[in-house]
Amino acid sequence: MSTITTKDGTEIYYKDWGTGPPVVFSHGWPLTGDAWQDQMLYLVARGYRCIAHDRRGHGRSSQSHHGNEMDTFADDLSTLIEALDLADLTLVGHSMGCGEVVRYLGRHGSKRVARLVLIGSVTPVMLKTANNPAGLPVKIFDDIRVGVSHDRSQCFKELARKFYGYNRPGVTVNQHVVDTFWLQGMQGGLKNQFECIKAFSETDFTEDLKKIDVPTLIIHGSDDQIVPIGASAHASFKLINNAILKVYPRGSHGLTETHKDELNLDLLGFLQAFATPTLTQIKSLGRPPTLIGKLPIEYSQQPLLNR
Repeated sequence: MSTITTKDGTEIYYKDWGTGPPVVFSHGWPLTGDAWQDQMLYLVARGYRCIAHDRRGHGRSSQSHHGNEMDTFADDLSTLIEALDLADLTLVGHSMGCGEVVRYLGRHGSKRVARLVLIGSVTPVMLKTANNPAGLPVKIFDDIRVGVSHDRSQCFKELARKFYGYNRPGVTVNQHVVDTFWLQGMQGGLKNQFECIKAFSETDFTEDLKKIDVPTLIIHGSDDQIVPIGASAHASFKLINNAILKVYPRGSHGLTETHKDELNLDLLGFLQAFATPTLTQIKSLGRPPTLIGKLPIEYSQQPLLNR
């Protein structure tokens, strides 16, 4: 089993498949690196090296007593990237994992990073406050805390249906997907997952987003019931200088499963379009428009997108 050890002694498990340009995946809560298996298998077959780790407290990584917050998660990611000596890499995050990769860029810069993909991102901040009136009320997160602490198993079963949009009228439930979500969730540590609720809901990534200086693809489902699109994808799009926003009509939060074919094509298209970005190209991107439901994304270099 492949692991790296952080400076505080936490063991971080990771899988490392293929050869070629590196793509590093950061999973959502309460999942593991296994959540990316469809994207990894697809990209490995097309000449990419795909790496996915289990966040501390999740999956096969150590269930540490401390460090269940975004700065430490970002530093763990940095330790992994440095240990594998990755360069010209693409960071791909989903949900809470987007917070991890964005905080990594805010703390460690983009020296090793060439591209960024944010899927169902929790950025810039989920919690509703006086400064963030479009956010979600704290009661929503308190209810998740109650569910996790009182009956985590049942909580994850119920959450999975909302996560993948299986609670919508006329939508067929894929029980295998629900079972896989539950299994990944139950591998993690209760204390770690409980403390992560505060981390993904209350951390403000606004300043991190402003520092991003690499081409960025933002993908979000219009019917995301976990991270509503208005306060997340739309707000992040306004804060990142060189970003494309693609909206999947009626898409759920769990796009890696419910829209995996479309997502795989969009990831590949983005990777190919920016295979060797230069500083001149990045500066010339300008502000592209939002895309809604176009498959695959079409890119041009100057300007980035003008159709």
